[in-house]
Amino acid sequence: MNTGELTREQIDSVFYRQTVGRIGCHAAGRTYIVPITYAYDGEFIYCHSLPGMKISMMRENPNICFEVEEVDKRDWRTVIAWGTYHELEGEAAAKAIRLLIKQNIPYLTNQIVTPTGKHRTHQPKESPVFFRIRVIDCTGRFERY
Repeated sequence: MNTGELTREQIDSVFYRQTVGRIGCHAAGRTYIVPITYAYDGEFIYCHSLPGMKISMMRENPNICFEVEEVDKRDWRTVIAWGTYHELEGEAAAKAIRLLIKQNIPYLTNQIVTPTGKHRTHQPKESPVFFRIRVIDCTGRFERY
């Protein structure tokens, strides 16, 4: 068995290869961790969500933690990033949509979104929130058998 730390290049590779991570947020004395689909561009993690607990908590406290793992049989790699939450509008939100679609994530909760941002099916009562996380620091570990 071989264990160790991932380099920044290896960390970025894990971020690029995966599409589901876990976002951790904390507000009002409560911590919340939830899986979320994402896209990565080397600097930011782009996400979307309908308004709810995580959006409310990140609006209150924009300091978050983000975790991604990759498992191949018994080998694994895990990355943890710390960063800040920023809501997106206009062209910045459109960029998020394009990245999410490009990285094979065409679904926004229960809607399909086109690259222009137009909804084609089941529109919920509230609009999705597009946001990005500026990665401030990150670390990664691995284990190989």
